[in-house]
Amino acid sequence: MPNRERPVRVALTQMTCTPDPKTNLKNQLALFERAAKGGAKILCTQEMFTTQYFCQCEDHRFFSLAESIPGPSTDAMCKLAKKHGVVIIASLFEKRASGLYHNTAAVIDADGSLMGIYRKMHIPDDPLYYEKFYFTPGDLGFCTWNTRYAKVGVLICWDQWYPEAARLTAMSGAEILFYPTAIGWHPSEKKEYGTAQHDSWETIQRSHAIANGCYVCAPNRIGREHILDAKGKPVSPDGIEFWGQSFVAAPNGQVVARASVGKQEILTADCDLARVEFSRTHWPFLRDRRIDAYSDLAKRFLV
Repeated sequence: MPNRERPVRVALTQMTCTPDPKTNLKNQLALFERAAKGGAKILCTQEMFTTQYFCQCEDHRFFSLAESIPGPSTDAMCKLAKKHGVVIIASLFEKRASGLYHNTAAVIDADGSLMGIYRKMHIPDDPLYYEKFYFTPGDLGFCTWNTRYAKVGVLICWDQWYPEAARLTAMSGAEILFYPTAIGWHPSEKKEYGTAQHDSWETIQRSHAIANGCYVCAPNRIGREHILDAKGKPVSPDGIEFWGQSFVAAPNGQVVARASVGKQEILTADCDLARVEFSRTHWPFLRDRRIDAYSDLAKRFLV
């Protein structure tokens, strides 16, 4: 049985990404080295940290950015995890087979072993977020890994809007939910909608913490990214302005740590796992669920 430390220090990193995956991997590893030396025990990247957010357009060129799991990035992360005795959650563009790609997070335990992967279940298709072109929906379901320091569940970006995903992951035992993220503003809409969009994003995840009595950790990328087409021209005149503001919410929904809008940084927070049990016994939402009355949730719509 893993030797639990209470509290356990988590570290979320937010950074800008260049067109060069090797540069991004090097930057990410450096951030994780600093986080581990600072006492963090569970480290999590933003969504697809090795690449820019290429889903701003539909272009077959970008499939070449994908890698296998295990592969170069997970090999490097496993080595770092073993060196420092830390758990790592690394979000990557996975090539599963020819013509089959996923948006995937690898979970690496503190002994450097690859425990498993989570494949993003909910795939968006919105202006500048054309993910359905690239990613096959996940087929591994919602699950939890019993790491050395905590039971962790992983969901990815668009998954964060779905209470069903958070609930099922919590029901599988998660004490901490991690949401590697790449979300930002369309700059032309920021003035009118920006505050409300960010508040909605944070509020829905804080509600997952409350409803499930667990910690929620959301690392988000930063910077404005312009994806170039094959002729070297931006596919969008404004690109996407990622809003950063990575955060950690406690089981009562309070934000206990929040990062800046645009600064590359390591956000750390101490997660007291005893608060998970306290929350679930004092606000017994899991106990009082009417599982006999929820069968219609498996339907698309009720009329």
